[in-house]
Amino acid sequence: QVDVVESGGGLVQPGDSLRLSCTTSAQTFKSFVMAWFRLLPGKEREFVSGISATGGTTYYADSVKGRFTISRDNAKNMMYLQMDNLEPEDTATYICTAGIFLFLPTTATQPERYAYRGQGTHVTVAS
Repeated sequence: QVDVVESGGGLVQPGDSLRLSCTTSAQTFKSFVMAWFRLLPGKEREFVSGISATGGTTYYADSVKGRFTISRDNAKNMMYLQMDNLEPEDTATYICTAGIFLFLPTTATQPERYAYRGQGTHVTVAS
């Protein structure tokens, strides 16, 4: 069993920034493809951003492209999501996920590809 733990959520105003962090208990962290999904109130889980095991490939949802940046530090077993210029529409529970699979634009957005996920960290963007 691999534990996935997120942190960094909170209440911010529109235009503010937040950085979410994620770590896992796995010794093989550097082997995992990782991604952030989010649960918006009354909606299904949606893909936000994903990053390959080496960090060399990243994908973003159109709604966050240019505002969010995903990164990872395999030496520290950490993955991050820098969220800038936050909008009220970004209010959601952000869930960190990890898995091992061929990381492609078509596979990265599929939540079932990720075998492990955290409980989520909540982000509220409001005036």
